Order: sequence, then C-alpha cells, then structure tokens
Amino acid sequence: MPASTCIGCQLANKEIETNIIYENDLVICILDIAPLNEGHLLILPKKHFHDVDDLDEATASKIMRISRFLTRLLKSQFQPQGITILQNNGKFNDLTHYHMHVFPRYESDGFGWLEPADSRNAKGRLKETAAALASLIHLQILS
Repeated sequence: MPASTCIGCQLANKEIETNIIYENDLVICILDIAPLNEGHLLILPKKHFHDVDDLDEATASKIMRISRFLTRLLKSQFQPQGITILQNNGKFNDLTHYHMHVFPRYESDGFGWLEPADSRNAKGRLKETAAALASLIHLQILS
C-alpha cells in the first residue's frame, strides 16, 4: 500500500495531526484517538508494515522494548490494575498498518475477552494442535 494512502503511515510520519508521546527513527507512540481508557497508546512503525510477521527484526525489537517502557510509564501515571497489550493482524488490522495497542486496565472498565460460541472444537484438539505446531517449529529450525 502506498504511504500516501495508508492512514497508519500518515500518522507515523506526522502527516496527520496526532498526540505524540515518543518517537525515534523507527517508531512513533501516539494516543489512540478513540481511547478505551485514559492513556491508551498506539505504537506504529514509521516504515509501512501490515502484520507482525512483516516487521523487520530491528523494528520488531524496538516495538517490544518501547511497549515495556510504556507499560512502566502507564503504571506510574495511572496506577491501573493491569495493562493490556494487543495487536490485530490481517483483516482485523483496521489501519492496514501494523500498530500495537498499550492501555491501562481497571476491573470495572468494561473491556473484556469474548470467546466465540463456535471455537471449531479447538479445546478438544489441544494435543493434536500442539503436535502439529511443534512439528512445524522443528522443521523451521532445521531449515
């Protein structure tokens, strides 16, 4: 996707006005425009990536280091009961640009994990799933 049409690229490269918390040569950290709680942050790479598996090693590493720093910052500023860190891939990436959410959590904030009614028998297939994934990992390590 061309940077000129990607809202994530526009945000990351300050082509759209936003509330910047931190930036360096690889990433920018901004306040989410629709915060779930005060202090809801987004970490975006300045270079266009769509999904987590598209990230180069330097950017992925920087995002994780910054997420740890922001967690400490949010805990210090807001004294939350927890922090949620999440990232959506593929069709669920609403910006079509990689971004990681980091936000403070409180027991009564209403945010929650809703499990689908149809989990495709995932719970009943734990052993098979673990064996299949471990086998794939083993093949990747040997390659």
